[in-house]
Amino acid sequence: MAIILNLETATTNCSVSVSKEDKVIALKEINDKGYTHAENLHVFIKEALDSASLSFLDIDAIAVSEGPGSYTGLRIGVSAAKGLCYSLGKPLIALPTLSVLEMQSPEEDNIAVVPLLDARRMEVYAAVYKNHAQIRETKPEIITSESFLSYLNEGKVYFLGDGAEKCKGVITHENAVFQEEVCFPSAREMAVLSNEKYKIGDFVDVAYFEPYYLKDFVTTKPK
Repeated sequence: MAIILNLETATTNCSVSVSKEDKVIALKEINDKGYTHAENLHVFIKEALDSASLSFLDIDAIAVSEGPGSYTGLRIGVSAAKGLCYSLGKPLIALPTLSVLEMQSPEEDNIAVVPLLDARRMEVYAAVYKNHAQIRETKPEIITSESFLSYLNEGKVYFLGDGAEKCKGVITHENAVFQEEVCFPSAREMAVLSNEKYKIGDFVDVAYFEPYYLKDFVTTKPK
């Protein structure tokens, strides 16, 4: 049973979990708009391990949220993960941030789920999932009344994440459903995903791995 240290720092939520197989056995996180990741991350790692009565030597792998998200947050999380992998000789697992966020969606079959991360102005990072499988690529986009229209015309679409707040007054389709409370990616939801990758040996090269910043935005063409 693999013990994995999971790090999620792509947004204002600085989050650390320790998982055993696909179960979280310790979690430490704080959502601070001031981005206190640099001060908190290593403290949270130590506290999470202590809470699970484990040491760094007990870890089998380290998983990190790869982006998209905050440049500063991603850089801090990935740097910490790579440093630990180097010093401990452990493999590194990279998880798409929107996949981590999507794990907070309701367990309802065959509905489209759109996790969105706030970027700036009316811009978001978004992807589309169904039954936890990604069915549209992750990309940056500017929200309009026609965003995700093809999925909305097919049936219910569930929007979640801090980027969903920007959509509420713009996407008014009858099939649009918005999560009641704003949620952020958390290391709590990383456990299942990181364990799946560990079991098949899906690791990234520690030396060459870089965060997925995804900076470019595209606009829709005027009619």
